[in-house]
Parts: sequence; structure tokens; C-alpha cells
Amino acid sequence: MVSNKLSTIAKNIKKYRNKLGVSQDKLSKLAGVTLHTLTKIETGATFDPRIETLKKIARGLNVSVDDLIK
Repeated sequence: MVSNKLSTIAKNIKKYRNKLGVSQDKLSKLAGVTLHTLTKIETGATFDPRIETLKKIARGLNVSVDDLIK
């Protein structure tokens, strides 16, 4: 179940990032997270991103954390 939830988060981050037209590098700077962290979450290498990290990414994308997890 966790991996299913993660793939949703990963897909949503990528979807909203592409909608904004920004690279992973640019989003990492907007969100205040490392490129390494963002890449690991978006590719599914990180199974359980911390809520604080998701909040930062959501802010960087101008969406809510709910938008990323549903």
C-alpha cells in the first residue's frame, strides 16, 4: 500500500512540475529541498517522504499537500 501511495505522490509531483514548466533543479530551489531529495521522491526511490518535505514541495508547486497525495 505504501508503494501505491508513493507512486501517486511521485506522479503528482511530476504532473504539477510539468504543468508549471520547471525542471527538477528549478523546483528543488523553489521548494528549498535538495535536488537529490526531489529526484528520489519523484522516481520512487524514497518510499516515505517526510511531511515537512512534502509541504515544501507543495509550496514550490503552488498546490496543497492534498493535491500531491490524492
